[in-house]
Amino acid sequence: MKTTAAVLRAMGAARPYADSRPLSLETVTLDPPGEGEVLVAIKAAGLCHSDLSVINGDRPRPMPMALGHEAAGVVEALGPGVGDLAVGDHVVMVFMPSCGHCDPCAGGRPALCEPGAAANGRGVLLGGDRRIHSGADTLNHHLGCSAFAGHAVVSRRSLVKIDADLPFAQAALFGCAVLTGVGAVVNTAKVSAGQSVAVVGLGGVGLSSVLGARASGASPVIAVDLSEDKLALARSLGAVRTVNAGDADAVEQVRALTGGGADFVFEMAGSVRALEAAWKMTRRGGTTVTAGLPPPEAALAVNVVQLVAEERTLKGSYIGTCVPSRDIPRYVALFREGRLPVDRLLTGTIPLERINAAFDDLADGKAVRTVVTFP
Repeated sequence: MKTTAAVLRAMGAARPYADSRPLSLETVTLDPPGEGEVLVAIKAAGLCHSDLSVINGDRPRPMPMALGHEAAGVVEALGPGVGDLAVGDHVVMVFMPSCGHCDPCAGGRPALCEPGAAANGRGVLLGGDRRIHSGADTLNHHLGCSAFAGHAVVSRRSLVKIDADLPFAQAALFGCAVLTGVGAVVNTAKVSAGQSVAVVGLGGVGLSSVLGARASGASPVIAVDLSEDKLALARSLGAVRTVNAGDADAVEQVRALTGGGADFVFEMAGSVRALEAAWKMTRRGGTTVTAGLPPPEAALAVNVVQLVAEERTLKGSYIGTCVPSRDIPRYVALFREGRLPVDRLLTGTIPLERINAAFDDLADGKAVRTVVTFP
């Protein structure tokens, strides 16, 4: 079948993207779903920094690539071997497919699936194939999803079924921002009631961490960012205190508000400088968690004596250490109960034709989550 997709043919375009238009809207041809694959009609797809980092070249991926990884839609066709979904089911896409058989998957850590990571790095689906074609070109898949398109063929292992009454624009956020941000708090860090939390970087993932910390009973919850607008939003979502990261004494403010440093500090900005600040905001015996993804060459210097003598912990968190089939239904249930107001993260919705300008807003820090919607 044919559909329209946002295709990136070269990384590193000049800003503003509204003028350079790194994403071209192309009519592409999709192969029918193969063994273990599903054709999904995309209804909503969120713009994430993980997309932006491919556009600007911070996270190199094979080109050309049909972009987009945070999405929700409706099942339109099933490939051979898919027996647990039906045409018409509503689904959320997950950007790390899990094979279910490798050592991490067998150990209950599907976010670290080895075949899934290898497939994402190569720009193929979990089964090793590419299903998108534009003229004479075969396009690479973005994280197994390629969701900035009217339709996508994906692995069954990239999908989680959801209730049909959940609005698509909200449902899409559960596939990346919510899984990553809330999961970092409840799965990676296992924050308990009464423990102090600071979150550095208030994009969709960071604000989801604020929501997760509040839902976990953390106290106090402190939000740190350069944007006063995002700090105000964090306060409305339950952050007790906020600190502008541009203040010369931002670290000292957090340490003072927490009596010597927070029990858990989450770095969600994708910046080494932000991670260094998060480390300094963490108390003796505390834990610094990072889900930010700076360029591959970025490195952090840690004082080893401090690490040992203060019994510090520095942890990475990928997709919130999630088990998608378990966590997405749980987080949706918390949303329905009013304990995870994910809808508040939605900046607005746009048609696919406005996607390049919308990435300017994301790069400028003017948007938390803009969602492309499809008829």
